[in-house]
Amino acid sequence: MRCLGNHSSSQLARRQSRIVGLSLCTVLISSSLLSAQDQSLAQLGKSLAFHASFDREPDADMARGDRAIWTARSMGERASAVKGLPPGGEVTSENKGGRFGGALRFKKSAGPMVFFKAEGNFPGLAANRTGDAGTSGTVSFWLSTDPASDLPDGFCDPLQVTSKQWDDAAFFVEFEKRPAGIPFRLGVYADKSVWNPQGRKFEEIPFAEKPLCAVDKPPFASGKWTHVAFTFTRFNTGKSDGVAMLFLDGHAAGEISARTQTFSWDPQRAAVMLGLSYIGRMDDLAVFDRALSASEIAQLFALKNGVAELR
Repeated sequence: MRCLGNHSSSQLARRQSRIVGLSLCTVLISSSLLSAQDQSLAQLGKSLAFHASFDREPDADMARGDRAIWTARSMGERASAVKGLPPGGEVTSENKGGRFGGALRFKKSAGPMVFFKAEGNFPGLAANRTGDAGTSGTVSFWLSTDPASDLPDGFCDPLQVTSKQWDDAAFFVEFEKRPAGIPFRLGVYADKSVWNPQGRKFEEIPFAEKPLCAVDKPPFASGKWTHVAFTFTRFNTGKSDGVAMLFLDGHAAGEISARTQTFSWDPQRAAVMLGLSYIGRMDDLAVFDRALSASEIAQLFALKNGVAELR
């Protein structure tokens, strides 16, 4: 009996030791995972070039260039723009009702245009950098609109970035409201002389040849916030290797396949234009100086307090 008792005590001691070891291993693994997540968020923060939370004011919270929001009477009149939102109230800054805190609200489909200056705030292209690696970047923001009831017929661009026009060295996302449906698209148009060298009429160009990707049934709905992000990689290399990706609510939604993406911008005129003919809200606009991975886009989507967590 004495020998049996000693053997049982030894087994119990080993079992307890094993449990302690497993618990310590679990703690170490959890700490490692937390550390990896923290490191990933830190890398995102280092890549952040521009962020407008719209929580306290319409101007950007942080920017590598000008952080002010500007108003112009139209796209073609940016040279005479003034700082601030339109005095007529077509676009307002609200301190609540956003995806995170406040938001910008676009009330009319026609009227003045608001924008941020792209120089310094938008990666690479504003400086017309070229080289084997080219330039890359990411744009992220949230939209709240009911396309069927809020948007006007035809086209509207919640966001457009260019120094020229929509089909000439431009990025944009758009809705097209039509009887057959309301698709949502990403457009990434190189210099017009590059993507349409023959000068063909737009309506005569097959869709497959246009630098667009479309989502026929996007997840926008009344009372819902939808996360929109797009990435671009290897632009301005002079080769047919530039790729752009669209993400909705943290998931890949479309791709503009490899093609020559040459962008020639006038940095003084390049602008990040918001709410062109759009009615609804926008929140948490951010620009990164590299193309984020799919897992990093998912991280952005999952942030409880938005991009402010990265600063």
